[in-house]
Amino acid sequence: MKKYNPLWIIPILYVLTLLLIPAVVLLPFSKHQEEKQSTEQPKQTQEGETLTVEVYRDQLDTVEQIELESYVSGVVASEMPASFEEEALKAQALAARTYVTRLISAGGAEGLPQKADITDTTAHQVYKSDQELKELWKDEFDWKKEKIDQAVAATKGEVLTYEGKPITASFFSTSNGWTENAKDYWEEDIPYLQSVESSWDEEVAPEFLSEVSIPITEFEEKLGITLSDGEIGTVMERTPGHRIKTVSIAGQSFTGREIREKLGLRSTDFHWAQKGDSIVIQTKGFGHGVGMSQYGANGMAKEGKSYGEIVTHYFKGVEIGTVDKILPSLVAQK
Repeated sequence: MKKYNPLWIIPILYVLTLLLIPAVVLLPFSKHQEEKQSTEQPKQTQEGETLTVEVYRDQLDTVEQIELESYVSGVVASEMPASFEEEALKAQALAARTYVTRLISAGGAEGLPQKADITDTTAHQVYKSDQELKELWKDEFDWKKEKIDQAVAATKGEVLTYEGKPITASFFSTSNGWTENAKDYWEEDIPYLQSVESSWDEEVAPEFLSEVSIPITEFEEKLGITLSDGEIGTVMERTPGHRIKTVSIAGQSFTGREIREKLGLRSTDFHWAQKGDSIVIQTKGFGHGVGMSQYGANGMAKEGKSYGEIVTHYFKGVEIGTVDKILPSLVAQK
């Protein structure tokens, strides 16, 4: 998925994932990558065979082969608090498995120092081994790992598909009450990544609203502008996901994404004002906003929704298929 870039930067310690989830980048696949021809033999060609994931371990600068379900468990443990509802953890497992399956079917990620399917960072989706999790969780390792493994096992081999192919199952921490159209953030129209309502986040996310103060000099430097006295700029257009699409500041036009990335904001739903020598910026939500909201998924699960209901809410028009039937046919088409 990917990918755990907002209205302010919060230093995230993994041990605090019960409160915050990293916003995962999970960029959509380029058309070149989707169309790339694979010259390798499929890793799995018959039902029941073991599929492994070649993971580039960024800190170790090595490629590690990990059995698919073990890999998915390591991703879920790294991307979603174990305290979340079981159905939310299942939905996360489905998203994580789908995301890596799609990358494998495309011949692996591009631009890595070594040939691999995926990284273990937010460039795709975060993965940690059991040993790494033990160091982080300490005495809580056993119950957390057991709960996550059960959620992964309950969805074993399942992936989300659209027109028979695994989707880009992007996810993020917290919505502003809506998810974002892919075309409004990544400038690529993806039919199953469309804006939907996500009203649960405001009720369950501890950091739904946030505020950061940036010195005017820093604000001007990062945006490459010079503000007049009292100038705050104008929002020109908002997206269907209720986020800023374009804004005009000091005679220059910026996209909401540009502002978010240049200033390190939590999301593209923000408003700001000058107060003394600072710009005070308030945001709603956390993350790029495309795909499944993790806190939204947990809110749905708290209401009794199943993981199937969760994923089909956030990914429009998708179906649940299986890796052993989908991956071989995809690789054969390459």
